[in-house]
Amino acid sequence: MKNVEMRKQKEIEHANKLKILLENTPDQEKVAGNKKFYSITRASQQYVNSQIIKIISPGKKFLDYCCGDGATSIWMARQGADVCGIDISDVSIRIARQKAARACLQRKPHFAVMDAERLLFADNSFDVVFCGGVLHHLDIAMAYKELARVLKPNGRIICGEPLAYNPVFQIYRKLTPQLRTEWEAEHILTKKMIFLAKDYFDAIDVKFFHLVTLLAVPFRHTPIFNFVLSVCEAIDALLLKIPLIKWLAWQTVFVLSDPKKNGKKTV
Repeated sequence: MKNVEMRKQKEIEHANKLKILLENTPDQEKVAGNKKFYSITRASQQYVNSQIIKIISPGKKFLDYCCGDGATSIWMARQGADVCGIDISDVSIRIARQKAARACLQRKPHFAVMDAERLLFADNSFDVVFCGGVLHHLDIAMAYKELARVLKPNGRIICGEPLAYNPVFQIYRKLTPQLRTEWEAEHILTKKMIFLAKDYFDAIDVKFFHLVTLLAVPFRHTPIFNFVLSVCEAIDALLLKIPLIKWLAWQTVFVLSDPKKNGKKTV
């Protein structure tokens, strides 16, 4: 138990330090050099957005699981969703609340500091959960168990995560230890970790993104960026269907549904 609490405290301290630095630095790539890679995530973001938008309707409850600075929560609220965002970082929640207060929203998200492995919500609370790059920060089995508990029987969980198989990405991670905690670095998702979800959900749909598209990163501040990115996306669309190659992608988006409750399929 002591080791678990120490791990979580390190996550809080790291997240708070990084959020404060980013909040006070206009050029965020100077603080977090990996920010430049997110310039090419258009395809995965469009896929995530499409999954969320097709579910949004009056009365649906959305959870932004480990919401960070609340950007996704605010975007979902703009689409008409009833959103709750939680994060273990109190600085992240403060920033999220400030951003939501400034945003022109008919229905503002509710934000709370909360341990993602010990959610304070009742069973079957949410229709949709979004997990954006957070599972590798957590004990994934505990996360899956809690997510299955709070998800409604006909709900869906949309997870976007980095993968651990590409040697180039792994070398970069080892060369930039300041960007992540020790736990985070050691728990980038593997195939085994993703499919552990089958113990908690009867349905899992996995897609892969961003391999060749990373070659577009150096062009991100040039007039030809969109063209280069589009060409690379087209190549990725073909390559990432090949069984052995797809696991070399930088990121995966997987959708979990049909949650099991107490080890049994819900009805």
